[in-house]
Amino acid sequence: MLPLDSMLTFLTASVLLSLAPGPDNIFVLTQSALNGKLAGLLVTLGLCTGLLVHTSAVAFGVAAIVQTSAVAFATLKFLGAGYLLFLAWQAFRGAGADLAKVGANKSGLGMLYRRGVIMNITNPKVSIFFLAFLPQFAVPANGPVIPQIMMLGGVFILVTLSVFGCVALAAGVLSDRFSKSDRVQRTLNRIAGVVFVCLALKLATTDR
Repeated sequence: MLPLDSMLTFLTASVLLSLAPGPDNIFVLTQSALNGKLAGLLVTLGLCTGLLVHTSAVAFGVAAIVQTSAVAFATLKFLGAGYLLFLAWQAFRGAGADLAKVGANKSGLGMLYRRGVIMNITNPKVSIFFLAFLPQFAVPANGPVIPQIMMLGGVFILVTLSVFGCVALAAGVLSDRFSKSDRVQRTLNRIAGVVFVCLALKLATTDR
């Protein structure tokens, strides 16, 4: 069990990191603005599922391979960039009315959740960040390290879920107001496409 002061320090750091502008919360923001708050919440759940994968990877040492292997890092990086470009293409070609119906059926809801999962697990920087961040708070003297890392990852995920959920709800209000206007939806669609292209370029050009 982690000491209370260490847990409070970790909790504070997690909140600040979740609030800092980054690809994930921008992704939640754009999806909520385009498709409504439910879409943003589902994407948030997907992103947090991806964080669970990264936490497990750190706990069991897989993330170390990504950090040390240029091939593994590049593979994940370009897969992630390619997926973001695919989302950009969908955003540029889709009509506002079509996107507004994404959450109206179960397959659309599942797609939004999968978007969040894929977006997160194909970003190798998240694995490396977790590899650098989580072990700092895991102390062997406090017991087995793997359960500590899993617990720390769980706390980080809960914080992220709360912060990103608030972002989704706030952006969803805008979507509710503008969803009846195809013109506004097309504008938001183009903005989202540009954001996805920028995120893809940023990921593709990132170094370890």
